[in-house]
Amino acid sequence: MTFRPLHDRVVVKRLEGEEKTKGGIIIPDTAKEKPQEGEIVAVGPGARDESGKLVPLDVKAGDRILFGKWSGTEVKVDGQDLLIMKESDILGIVG
Repeated sequence: MTFRPLHDRVVVKRLEGEEKTKGGIIIPDTAKEKPQEGEIVAVGPGARDESGKLVPLDVKAGDRILFGKWSGTEVKVDGQDLLIMKESDILGIVG
């Protein structure tokens, strides 16, 4: 199945968080926070401005991004856990 987001939405796959602390302590799954970093899987065509002109998104598939802790809607597509969020929920691109 292929999934294409609409308007100014993006599909993001969370990147896994650290398994250990800097001191070497292993963090169990129950104590881990969900990572706030992800990779963009797909992007919508863009939003329309007041005049109806299509404004493309600043991000593209493959970009690594940071997003807010409570951003997006969690979905499962083809057995893969993904997030769908608006471009405005993205805090920045990790270079």
